[in-house]
Amino acid sequence: MLSSRILTTVEAHAEGEPGRVITGGLPNITGASVFEKMQNMQALHDDIRLLMLREPRGNPGLCCNALVPPCDPDADMGFIIMEQTEYPPMSGSNTICVVTVLLETGILPMSEPLTNLTLEAPAGLIKVRATCLNGKVTAVEFRNVPAFAMHLDAIIDVPSIGPIKVDIAWGGMFFVLADADAIGLSLDPDNGSEITRVSEALLHATKEQLPVVHPENPNITGPTLTNLWARPTDPKTDGRGAITISTGPFDPDHPNEASGILDRSPCGTGTCAKMAVLHARGILKLGQTYVNAGPLGTTFSGRIIEETFVGPYPGIVPSLAGQGWICGHSNYTLDPSDPFPNGYTVGDMW
Repeated sequence: MLSSRILTTVEAHAEGEPGRVITGGLPNITGASVFEKMQNMQALHDDIRLLMLREPRGNPGLCCNALVPPCDPDADMGFIIMEQTEYPPMSGSNTICVVTVLLETGILPMSEPLTNLTLEAPAGLIKVRATCLNGKVTAVEFRNVPAFAMHLDAIIDVPSIGPIKVDIAWGGMFFVLADADAIGLSLDPDNGSEITRVSEALLHATKEQLPVVHPENPNITGPTLTNLWARPTDPKTDGRGAITISTGPFDPDHPNEASGILDRSPCGTGTCAKMAVLHARGILKLGQTYVNAGPLGTTFSGRIIEETFVGPYPGIVPSLAGQGWICGHSNYTLDPSDPFPNGYTVGDMW
């Protein structure tokens, strides 16, 4: 068998969201920080993201992570996050998948009952505490990058839908947040097609009408995801959400044909962005916990551990906790005669 590329991966998920982790076969990815390595990978090695995430090796709901040597001397490992249309600076579910893989496969040493480690994400250093028992990571809690609300109660005119009141917040990625109940949209997972249709139209209207730039890194722009939220249905939770990840380009002439897919988990960065909005409104206080449910009913637990500023914006330092599971080990190959070296997308599911 001829192969022009062989990538070794561990398949994992965090509270339902799949996060493949590449453990071997990567080319040399250069940069003075993991953020610069992410830029290098995007510019020179984006074929790896396409190979891993598109069919036949991937699917619309899949995320992927590349383990890379850290640049910060305080970090134990670096990782680059890859999604269907972007390289996110940070992701909660992917962090949980990476920690689970690093410790359960022995790439980094596990200590029971607690393992402390530091990861370097493109967004910065992430302090992690993993609860471990009998060789299994039973919980991952990490100190996220600072989160903040940039806009509250802005009005966005969404074609074919009308005006929608939104917030824009950063939790490691930029989100546009809106109250699903106010829109009259059910967040039942069986309504996923309509959730993603409305979310993609809202996202691209917001990008056009109210684009944002991170005050400390002008290379980070947004918003790039939609975060619809609603009142809790489980008394053990404080809220629920539906985060849509874009899976293809947006055509402004055909907004109802935009493609997206629901994050299967409660979304870690989305939970932190929501916490930043609640704190900005005086609803969520320092030290308070916020339990967020996702489409599958699984939860992430967030807590405000510090108040801070990000540029001119008041913000919070949140922690986030959840669990990951390894579900497979794979070797992916690329035959040099394969007609789809970058994979493919088909409109029936993308």
